Amino acid sequence: MGNQTTANQIERATGADEISTLGPAIYVYSRSQAIADGVLVDVTTMSRQAGFTVPVALTSAAWSDCVEWTDDDSSRQGHQDEAGRLWDVLWMAHLAARRAHGEVVAFELYRVPRGGRGHMPRRVSLHMHIGPGDEAEPVITLMLPGED
Repeated sequence: MGNQTTANQIERATGADEISTLGPAIYVYSRSQAIADGVLVDVTTMSRQAGFTVPVALTSAAWSDCVEWTDDDSSRQGHQDEAGRLWDVLWMAHLAARRAHGEVVAFELYRVPRGGRGHMPRRVSLHMHIGPGDEAEPVITLMLPGED
């Protein structure tokens, strides 16, 4: 019995028998649900213009930090628009993807942070995750470091 207990402990610690230990998934949150809920922002249309051939989305946090821009922001901080800010993110992601090796690629860009009265661009890091979509097709998600 001692050897069996040790084997079970090793399986649990390494995840080797995760499916049989945990059973089937009770609920799976799909990418399409995340887009519908606003957790992800689908930017596939413009991403195709930037050279991507698979669907691309940004997390709502990455969108808020790097793309979102209102008329109030323009009046306080200088004229910009969301389309231009999104293009900057997608172009830098495209350049990073061309030299990518692996599922997660870090890249940087400069953007004017929202809020306050600042006009100077600041560097921000983003991560590009390349993985399976709802039907196991390749998709790209752009996110802030620390998001998953």
